[in-house]
Amino acid sequence: MDIVVRTESGAVRGETGDGYTAFRAIPYAAPLLGALRFQAPAPARRWDGVRDGRAFGASVPQPMIWHPGDDPECLTVNIWTPDPTASGLPVMVWLHGGGCLGGTAATPDFDGAAYARAGIVLVTVNYRVGYEGFGWVDDAPCNRGVLDQIAALRWVRDNIAGFGGDPDTVTLIGQSAGASSITALIAGHGARGLFERGIAQSPGRIFVAADEARTVSTMITEQLGIRPTADALAAVSPETIHAVQMAPVAIMSRDPARWTHPNAPYSLIIDGELLESPPWTRTRPISDPLPDLICGFTTDEARMFTVDVDLSTADPARTAHGYGLNPSAVQDYRTGHPGISDDELHALILSDALFRMPALWCAEAHANAGANTYLYEFAWPSPARNGSLGACHGLDVPFTFDTPHSPLGVELIGPTVPPDFAPLSAEMRSAFTAFARTGDPGWPRFDTDDRIRRVWKTPPTLGRDSLRTSRRVWHDEHPAEQQ
Repeated sequence: MDIVVRTESGAVRGETGDGYTAFRAIPYAAPLLGALRFQAPAPARRWDGVRDGRAFGASVPQPMIWHPGDDPECLTVNIWTPDPTASGLPVMVWLHGGGCLGGTAATPDFDGAAYARAGIVLVTVNYRVGYEGFGWVDDAPCNRGVLDQIAALRWVRDNIAGFGGDPDTVTLIGQSAGASSITALIAGHGARGLFERGIAQSPGRIFVAADEARTVSTMITEQLGIRPTADALAAVSPETIHAVQMAPVAIMSRDPARWTHPNAPYSLIIDGELLESPPWTRTRPISDPLPDLICGFTTDEARMFTVDVDLSTADPARTAHGYGLNPSAVQDYRTGHPGISDDELHALILSDALFRMPALWCAEAHANAGANTYLYEFAWPSPARNGSLGACHGLDVPFTFDTPHSPLGVELIGPTVPPDFAPLSAEMRSAFTAFARTGDPGWPRFDTDDRIRRVWKTPPTLGRDSLRTSRRVWHDEHPAEQQ
């Protein structure tokens, strides 16, 4: 059965499934036409009649899943609701990952049906990535992808009641770059009052100073032969930018210690406006109550990136140096992990540098600010690829959505779903929905004394300070990170 809901921009038709109604590809901002590709998001256009919301819309410009000629009206949300005629239902808003380089909400990986059946209104968001979202533009604001997220949250505030949701009970949830955005929105001021809780799954160390962001983007615009203005960039097709945007990575990889984030051309920019510092450092007194926060990491984050790399000549000392650690840190790691091989230590240092330490730092900063904070570690080892992935980056996402047969689920879990997937997925989702409703996920709050965390494995347990060695290494080398 089709159901029609009226938004502030016009009416939209959804379709009913088993325990939910879904509305897809609803614009929350104007189409990405001309210089608007590189400006702050503009208000959505109004439409007459009833818009068909029964299928996903286009993704934002990026390699592979976007193609020339795709609909520029791609800043959209998708909604799953238990009952659009209800009222006061908790709302969860999902921000996908992709390293500020790619990603889309137009995928079955983030199907919201399981949340809707649990009484949650689930919203997924397309936001700009790549140069459109995070490249330096002289005459436009930085972090346009995050400004898109804020625009989507404003849309949720103004429209979600029509889908049964409570605009005053909104929880942000996201993974990787999406989780980094959540920690940035908590640390900054641009989204205050638009959400009350956040779930950050593997936030990354992808926050760079404005000067560094400008330098990296200049490597791209020099390849294009243009100045970094909105009009000049708008005259260049997305696919032309995509063809040269990885050029900075080749340069940065020659001396990674010089760069904050040498693995990708785009990052969240510390611009002094939306974001004044990395979210684990506090540079301004906190006057408003901070949102409740769940922050987490996976045990073997970097195995997602190293599984296809020949690590027979891995040099942990070079890896440590590339992330600003002294060679002595390698011995500290070995002391804390007796018998660890060079390739395992290489992956461990990468895991810590990219995600595990940033997640811990965010949790520490949030708890030390007096806010309700919960920490988790996802430790369930994937059976895929003969177990070589371990509990890798992104593996918690199919569990979060109960989507083991989605493209990401098949890639990270394998074609056969283990019998313990369903109960662990249900426990995770139950904790996240309880947090969205009440602020309590069902395990003790994190603080820097007891350091209690939920360990997601079969069966789930509570643990303490699993990162003791890592946090000591990184505290010794980067005490400023712990302010």
